[in-house]
Amino acid sequence: MKFLHSLLIALFALLSFTSTMATAHGPTPQKVDEKIIIESSVDNVWKVISDFTHIDQWHPLVTSVDIIDEQTRVIHIAEKGTLTDSLDEINAETHLLSYRLLEEDTAVFPVSFYTITLTVNPVESGSELLWQGRFYRADTGNFPPENLNDDAAVNAMTDFAQQGMQSLKTLLEKK
Repeated sequence: MKFLHSLLIALFALLSFTSTMATAHGPTPQKVDEKIIIESSVDNVWKVISDFTHIDQWHPLVTSVDIIDEQTRVIHIAEKGTLTDSLDEINAETHLLSYRLLEEDTAVFPVSFYTITLTVNPVESGSELLWQGRFYRADTGNFPPENLNDDAAVNAMTDFAQQGMQSLKTLLEKK
């Protein structure tokens, strides 16, 4: 009887452990896919966004940029802090710019990593700007607090993309 009791306890412990493992998971990749039509030529839109070191001239949340080298920048986010980005690709022919987060600051952005790709395509009324972000939430544990979870990351990345695109639209459609 004692053996059976010990066996049941061991079996229960094993089942508890495996069910915990089955429900435990780390962060899943998140994404933001935003687009906006800008009544300006592809060349005009591309000229502004392709200048990797001057995002502060069109994005309302970026107050200034420190240039480390041709492919690395530190962006200062209004009243929050800084993020360091690295340029991955710039293609003038396809109007594509891609960069990634090098140094995170979860107080600035509730993400642990991101890649951003901006693409400009011609449309009948001017240009379509696509802003695609791929990222992970700030807290990569299984039970993140609300301010560092998937929803917080998606909301912050969506807001950053939308504010930047709207500001760019306003800037370029004035000209």
